[in-house]
Amino acid sequence: MDKAFASAAEVVADIPDGASMAVGGFGMCGVPGVLIAALLDQGARELETISNNLGVDGFGLGTLLAAGRIRRTIGSYIGNNKEFTRQYLAGELEVELTPQGTLAERLRAGGVGIPAFYTPAGVGTLVAEGGLPWRYAADGSVALASPAREVREFDGTQYLLERALRPDYALVHAWKADRHGNLVYRHAARNFNPDCAAAARITIAEVEHLVAPGELDPDSIHTPGIHVQRLVHVPDVEKPIEFRTTREES
Repeated sequence: MDKAFASAAEVVADIPDGASMAVGGFGMCGVPGVLIAALLDQGARELETISNNLGVDGFGLGTLLAAGRIRRTIGSYIGNNKEFTRQYLAGELEVELTPQGTLAERLRAGGVGIPAFYTPAGVGTLVAEGGLPWRYAADGSVALASPAREVREFDGTQYLLERALRPDYALVHAWKADRHGNLVYRHAARNFNPDCAAAARITIAEVEHLVAPGELDPDSIHTPGIHVQRLVHVPDVEKPIEFRTTREES
């Protein structure tokens, strides 16, 4: 089945208001920037995003955030996005912070059909006890706090229960793909992309190199095409660098 579409606008055209969406990337690496830009043009609002972070000001999910299109986000890092911080503290954005490894496992569990799992990460903290501010009120008080999690003991160690994530859509960036949707990621750009792709009900991939079926080495495929419903070819995609550090001239 040929899953390639002619444009990014086509592959995101039916994403509705209020959709939940896992988005690959870590910082500015492996971010599906073309798909995010197409979604910004498409106009969907009240989105719930699941991503390590919300990009930076002016790039990636930061553009949707600045446009007021994200209602809620689940992530592990606020990062250098000043608008993220402002909206969160002003009560305009609901934020569920979760440990980074837990976030990855919640996505992985969703992709393999495990509804919940126990982890030691967060035991003895507000993650387990509840009370983390998910949303502030305009006056700075806590309008919505995180609930307490179930904690159980296994072999003398305490673990808390975490629910898997199963979003409506995933937006991911891959280095290479065939038209059947088999994806290959490149180096650090692999990051959260495979977990997002497997967890979602509908996965949309932007790919730098699109090849014919049979051209990919089966042992090199990171995300099998069964997890991918749509893809679009994006050659010469922008790859910005968040912090450029160079050696001083001697």
